[in-house]
Amino acid sequence: GTDLHGPIIKQKNSNRSPAIIIHNKLTMASFADAARFLLLTAVGIAGNPSTADAASASPVSGWRSDLDWAALNSKLSSSASLIDTSYDDYTGECFPEFSVPIMSRTNHALIDQPSGMCLPWLYLGWEMSWPRPSENGHLNQTADQALQDLLINPPTDVESWLADPTNPSLNLPSKVLFPSIASDVVAAVNFAKENGLEISVKNSGHSYQGASSKKNTLLLNMNRYTHYAPTGITDCDASILGSTVTEDLSNQPCLLSLAKNKSSLIRVGGGENFDKVYRAVIAANEEEGYKYHVVGGAAGTVSPMGWSWQGGLGGTTGGRLYGFGVDQVVQLEMVLPNGAHVKFGPTEWEDASAEGFTVPRTKVVSGVCRSNPDEHDEEKWIWGPCPEDFDIDFNDLYFAVRGGGGGTWGVVTSVFLQLHDYIPFNPYLLKVGAEECSAIAPQFAEFKAKYISAPSLLNVTKEHSLACGSPDDLAFLICIGEEDVMQAWARFLDLNNSTDPAKVACLFKLAQENNEGVMESPKGWAELIMLLNTNDRFPGKVPDAPTPSPIGNLLAYVLVPQSWLDESEENIKTVLEHATNPPYYAFGGAAASGSDQANSLSQAHRNAAFMASFNDDNDYFWGNLFPQMFDVSDKTKFPPVFGSNHAGPFTSGPLKEDWTKPCPPEWTFEERREKCISFQE
Repeated sequence: GTDLHGPIIKQKNSNRSPAIIIHNKLTMASFADAARFLLLTAVGIAGNPSTADAASASPVSGWRSDLDWAALNSKLSSSASLIDTSYDDYTGECFPEFSVPIMSRTNHALIDQPSGMCLPWLYLGWEMSWPRPSENGHLNQTADQALQDLLINPPTDVESWLADPTNPSLNLPSKVLFPSIASDVVAAVNFAKENGLEISVKNSGHSYQGASSKKNTLLLNMNRYTHYAPTGITDCDASILGSTVTEDLSNQPCLLSLAKNKSSLIRVGGGENFDKVYRAVIAANEEEGYKYHVVGGAAGTVSPMGWSWQGGLGGTTGGRLYGFGVDQVVQLEMVLPNGAHVKFGPTEWEDASAEGFTVPRTKVVSGVCRSNPDEHDEEKWIWGPCPEDFDIDFNDLYFAVRGGGGGTWGVVTSVFLQLHDYIPFNPYLLKVGAEECSAIAPQFAEFKAKYISAPSLLNVTKEHSLACGSPDDLAFLICIGEEDVMQAWARFLDLNNSTDPAKVACLFKLAQENNEGVMESPKGWAELIMLLNTNDRFPGKVPDAPTPSPIGNLLAYVLVPQSWLDESEENIKTVLEHATNPPYYAFGGAAASGSDQANSLSQAHRNAAFMASFNDDNDYFWGNLFPQMFDVSDKTKFPPVFGSNHAGPFTSGPLKEDWTKPCPPEWTFEERREKCISFQE
């Protein structure tokens, strides 16, 4: 369960800047008043606006004109940009993409809009992704009403709500800064601290909760920040193994990488998404002969800067072989709420293979501060010990960032990610478009669940099983390295009295020899989805999925424990029968054993077989499946249930007084907050 401690920022003396103290075991943000300027909330659920906020819900030019914005501008680099934003920017720049035919839409068209305000799901521009007018963040309205408005029976008033620039539910930032270097971020954080402003932070906005957009905030849109990935790959010299970590931590990433028996890294900037990361790795592979592999998200417009800090599911990129996104992090560079520009990472570790872990256990995390934070030229940055009065606990900060959510603990300006040795890519696809194949889709769903989560039932080795994963898409089974998918598929059909060769052929490998007209087999997930992409608006970019739409996920996925699946073969069938979406297979293997044991990702993620949604069957889930899946013997500690990736703004646990009863949708959100287990818990 979640053990919430706080605050994250303490002041030893009231006459100086707050110093960061991150408390151990803290897995979701708990915010002190001293850090309110850094609030990034799940829209409307936490951090509700005051009456004054509600009255000024529509951002207007000259927001907070009482402040000396010119002073901030004077400290910015020449390539940074500070602009006023408005509702008109959102409608003028963002709305048109949602009128494009759905298969031609892309978040690539939204990310680079001049205002930096666009979001992949249109309604995220309103609190809780719900444009019905509300003066108090929908607290006095019900979940039933929200579902009616958004999904079941949208009223005719929706168009007028969307068209109203004075709608108090608008949740758009009031001013946007596009930093290009770390000094811009330092200047913005210090300005916000001095003037009591909240900051929101955004890369691509790929959050179903709208975590990067908040009214009456200074938004740091990182999209124009320095791009490191194109030249950011480092091949580590094995001769340094055993050396002492240098005072400025310059050799720390390679020393840790080598300790993991890895030899390469990539540095990624705070504004880069996986499109840019994947294309950098592809370019290096094409130049040097395929040697690098990176674990990342399924969509090009997802960013390591949000994805990693909530776990990071690598269902299409070998996450079951190499771990979650949090496990790929080797060194972090951030600007903290006290304005300090820091970098930090493990400097002492020990072998943990005897306990079943595939990476060393982190023992000590060290960090340094930049002593010349106003210097614009990175070649002249000076790193050294942090001032004593900053009182930064880098052990706890490293723990909190990796699993505790993006935009919560500071602004990530760059990160070193682990690269792995390239091994062959083997993608499989079910021909769901063919009538005879769509008829056996339920059988394929069962086969995929067993191949990945119960391989012994198919006489598949653990090693072959761990090579494969899948996003929450029925048709795909993505494997990296040696596997025996086609042999196992034929055996599965045979066991189910389906020996028709046409049914066996419904599953096929996406390779040159199996696809007429394909020039060569795709070398990785990014190459595959670029090959399959039919949207020619942004050629050469890694596509995104899902395409932009008015509404994203509203609820969350359950982390189904492997131990429960192992109890009975029938449990797999039960999940597939009641789940509302295909499960997300990015768990097991190194997702459990690849932890350095110094991160805040919940143990439920480590112990899960897969992630599945039970949105439409809440009564059955909480009343029947939940008590079977999870240990509910300790009534003082609610077990971790939900995965944070893909969670929406309406997610709630059961009643506090009866964990087998779902939170009633007819209650107001205020009642639900008071009487139901929260998503964070």
